[in-house]
Amino acid sequence: MSLTLPAPAKLNLMLHITGRRDDGYHLLQTVFQLLDYGDTLTFEAASGFELTLTPALEGVAEHDNLIIRAAELLRRHTGCAQGARISLEKRLPMGGGIGGGSSNAATTLLGLNALWQLDLSLETLAELGATLGADVPVFVRGRSAFAEGVGERLTAIDLPEVPYIVLHPGPQVSTKTVFGAPDLPRTTPMLSMDEALLRPDNDCEAIVCAHYPAIDDALAWLSTFGPARLTGTGGCVFCPLTSHEEADNILRRIQQERDARSDRQQWQAFIANGLNTSPLHIALNKVG
Repeated sequence: MSLTLPAPAKLNLMLHITGRRDDGYHLLQTVFQLLDYGDTLTFEAASGFELTLTPALEGVAEHDNLIIRAAELLRRHTGCAQGARISLEKRLPMGGGIGGGSSNAATTLLGLNALWQLDLSLETLAELGATLGADVPVFVRGRSAFAEGVGERLTAIDLPEVPYIVLHPGPQVSTKTVFGAPDLPRTTPMLSMDEALLRPDNDCEAIVCAHYPAIDDALAWLSTFGPARLTGTGGCVFCPLTSHEEADNILRRIQQERDARSDRQQWQAFIANGLNTSPLHIALNKVG
């Protein structure tokens, strides 16, 4: 038996840092919107206790890979003795702030829950996912959401399902470095969900742009087409658009920039539609 499932990207439409806990974790408010673009994972039942991932991610040790960690966590929690061969088709840039690793982990939890017939609830899977990373639960639950706390308190939200252009200028941003910056804003006043939707700014943006000139350059360039901003801690920047024709035109312009300027040769971009329901959940519902 095999199962092929998407691991969609996300955008942070806004991100405010509202405080810091005694254990060092930052308190935040953010709006997550899911996208119809991402990685793809295929899960195939394996005999015995075999658990493999192909291809390996460059620069990531197997024991650090969130896909393997999610699978092993699921087996420990349930006592399951089944195995799986997992293959990954990687499209999302690493260190891009669009949830690639977290989404991979969530798809692994839901995919193996189905493949191994474990029948765990979404609530349990989200709780397990939270131990792997703060962004994992939103992908497990499969709804665009307003998030608070350290990202674990989620309120489902309906957002305009508009097209976006997402541009990754090259640098892989260290989330740890961003949140460790002494000049990071940490006392932004808390907002209601409705107020947050009217404040689409990102408290990490100035820090990231100061440390990564290539991201600052990409954001300034993309801002000529609309209200571009950083997602998460970066390094992807994005811009909401009104039509796919507009998105296609910008994508062509990005290719021209790559061809014309050596300092922009690392630019990668894609067009995606914002969604309120995850394509992962849509796919699982079709499987039954």
